[in-house]
Amino acid sequence: MGLYVETVIRTGMDELWERSQNPALHQRWDLRFTTIDHLPRAGGEPQRFRYATRVLPFVTVAGTGICAGERQRPDGTRVSALRFASDHPLSLLAEGSGYWRYVPGPEGIRFLTGYDYRPRWGRLGSLADRLVFRPLMGWGTAWSFDRLRLWCERGTPPGRALARALAETLLRALVCAAALALAPAVAALPVLAAALLLPPLPGTPAARRCLRRPPGRNTAAEPRLLTTLEPS
Repeated sequence: MGLYVETVIRTGMDELWERSQNPALHQRWDLRFTTIDHLPRAGGEPQRFRYATRVLPFVTVAGTGICAGERQRPDGTRVSALRFASDHPLSLLAEGSGYWRYVPGPEGIRFLTGYDYRPRWGRLGSLADRLVFRPLMGWGTAWSFDRLRLWCERGTPPGRALARALAETLLRALVCAAALALAPAVAALPVLAAALLLPPLPGTPAARRCLRRPPGRNTAAEPRLLTTLEPS
């Protein structure tokens, strides 16, 4: 099953396109990547890129990809498509493809993505992907989309949004620990429930604010642009 994430961002189309297509800006808000670099290309060719993700302090998983975008479409929308792959021995993700759509509307721009990939390591990899990696990728994509929304709508820099998320998570953990240490088990339950279930503050990124299933079949359809890209 492919991954799908959608949010609505109240900002200008050019600003959203720039912050999602410019690799120097993209890597600031997207939790899935540590660095993204465009590779040299000849005029008219699709853009090739290199990406890397730091999974441990001294371990970085890298890969390459190819992408293309359409900024001028008759219906006023924009779209980009990409294919990507990694031959790093520690990368569960072998190869995949995806797209981003930018759909203007009365409430803002519907910014959505759909992507899928093939895991490696055989049955063990498929099991690890289904139970851990794929849910984590979906959550990370949604959380990152909300961090981008806060950057565009409120002007909150991505680094500050991350700091707020870490501080709020720490505060919730401290409240839970204090409730368990200082109150009887029954009395602590409401405090634990509040700390775990209350929604994040409005200025804190949250994956739960994003739509995780396509509202219609046409929304999740891959763009024809994707068929023009050769495997990376």
